[in-house]
Amino acid sequence: MSFENLLLERDGAVTVLTINRPQVLNALNSQTLDELRRAVLDARHDAAVRVVVITGAGEKSFVAGADINELAAQRPVQGKEHALRGQHVFDLIENMGKPVIAAINGYALGGGCELAMACTLRIAADTARLGQPEINLGIMPGYGGTQRLPRLVGKGVALDLLLSGRQIAAAEALQIGLVNRVVPAAALMTDVRTLARELASKAPVAAQYIIEAVTRGLDVSYDKAQFLEATLFGLVASTDDMREGTKAFLEKRKPAFKGS
Repeated sequence: MSFENLLLERDGAVTVLTINRPQVLNALNSQTLDELRRAVLDARHDAAVRVVVITGAGEKSFVAGADINELAAQRPVQGKEHALRGQHVFDLIENMGKPVIAAINGYALGGGCELAMACTLRIAADTARLGQPEINLGIMPGYGGTQRLPRLVGKGVALDLLLSGRQIAAAEALQIGLVNRVVPAAALMTDVRTLARELASKAPVAAQYIIEAVTRGLDVSYDKAQFLEATLFGLVASTDDMREGTKAFLEKRKPAFKGS
């Protein structure tokens, strides 16, 4: 595949996707969203890819938001369709069935914060800033921000961020649970690649079912979530990786998972 606004790098079982529009702080336009969709689907169906990393080009920005030039020209029907397209791409990321790590190297605002929240894990540089400032433009989040943010940080904190439109530093984002880790900016990609390789060494089917159990379990009643967990546990217990993992433990060696 060829892209204009996206860089793709393969590092063993890890794929690194870099939003590459640094001249506009990696703002997401329709073309970039479509390229991201294509790359995500390709990684999803490639068994050799076990972990995906998403980051932004340059040192200033992860993704500074949606492309304002496109947003300013939209009318109600167009706006709804645009939001649905963005939601679809981010849903693909959230439900890829493989760990997706957001390496937040700078501004993650608006659609950029929404993109990060769709990822499985969020690792932020200590210089990063996050927020949902859409209200300052007279609009609201449209790529899932009003739904994922309260699920991550709670209703009250989410409403504070959504209604004020304020940006927060990486340290505060860690404190409220919006990001998982904060690391020095200079070490961000080294630390993220190390984490990605570690996750890539785990059992792929077990990782897929863990993500599914957590993601889907949050949207159903507790008893249904427990039933989902038990069902997925039964499925993963039938895999070759389960037999390899338990055998390796008993033999005191490192397991070699194959994803079957």
